[in-house]
Amino acid sequence: MAKRDYYEILGIAKGESAENIKKAYRKLALKYHPDKNPGDAQAEEKFKEASEAYEVLNNNEKRSKYDQFGHNGMRGFGGGGGMSMEDIFSQFGDIFEGFDPFENIFGQRRGRSRGGQRVGIPGSNLRIRLKLSLNEIAEGIEKKIKVKKHISCDGCRGTGAKEGTAFQNCPTCAGSGYIRQVSNTILGQMQTTATCPSCRGSGNVITTKCPECGGEGKRYGEESINIKVPAGVMEGMQLSITGAGNAGSQGGPPGDLIIMIEERPHPEITRDGDNLIYDLYVNFVEAAMGASVEVPTLNGKVKINIPAGTQGGKIFRLKGKGIPGLDSYGKGDFLINVNVWTPKKLSAEEKAILKKLKDSPNFKPDPTKDDKSFFEKMKDYFH
Repeated sequence: MAKRDYYEILGIAKGESAENIKKAYRKLALKYHPDKNPGDAQAEEKFKEASEAYEVLNNNEKRSKYDQFGHNGMRGFGGGGGMSMEDIFSQFGDIFEGFDPFENIFGQRRGRSRGGQRVGIPGSNLRIRLKLSLNEIAEGIEKKIKVKKHISCDGCRGTGAKEGTAFQNCPTCAGSGYIRQVSNTILGQMQTTATCPSCRGSGNVITTKCPECGGEGKRYGEESINIKVPAGVMEGMQLSITGAGNAGSQGGPPGDLIIMIEERPHPEITRDGDNLIYDLYVNFVEAAMGASVEVPTLNGKVKINIPAGTQGGKIFRLKGKGIPGLDSYGKGDFLINVNVWTPKKLSAEEKAILKKLKDSPNFKPDPTKDDKSFFEKMKDYFH
């Protein structure tokens, strides 16, 4: 089944402000929230659908891509469909203002309990930009980069506790990591949860803090990370390395490293999807008589023959010499667009020669003698 339009899901017009987008989402989120509709699979699906729409439209870059290309424009962002309830609640905490529905639905808060063992506070995701040349994009590359971030403390191995000491349950929240509150709203009484201020959601307090990190379990430092970039990535795409983000506090799991791809422009070659385009300029003598010319590609220069009588706008194709498709085994083509260069200034001798040729039958434009029209050439190319 085709996905619904995000603007239609939120019930807003295309040009709505960020504030109105947020209001529209909040209204739907409260209406279809699983806590208000226990066991209602349809309501839960509508809640996820609204959250997916908000996740895109509330982000200027994603919204711009969506407005231009629809759902197909979301392929490079790693977002959209397949969101879990935990993903939704972790991304849109500002909408609920302290409300922790994930705890209410599943009985525990993310990052506090695993197999009966208390864990710390998860680390945040880290975002970096990685600039790549067309050559690196075409071949794929593995890069080792240094990233400044929070790393696990060596003194306490990330626990935050001095070696030889232990943790105890937080007395404020009795080890749950949150405190419950009941508030009156226009929808009636609503039970909400807020992060415990004493343990900051971990459920634990340290008896004796690590002297090196002050009980945080992390410190600010630098780490070398290997990044494998597949061939065919595009400007704006995001890659993710699980666990390579900022270290968590008090033994919590690390966040992820999000890598935003930036494409360095090539001085001579431009990219159009998986195809590469080069503008070749020849003078009209070469176009008329034919010539052998060198063309720069990503793998070095190649020679091509320009047949006699080549017209401006002619496109030569080097099949399979473009960028590998990220989602396929094929490669794009290298397209050479021929431009016939007309000199802007002529010497007296050049003018005299051209005047003699001007009235020659072969120098009179006659499009009917051309093999094919521009549209026929493009039709041949795409078929």
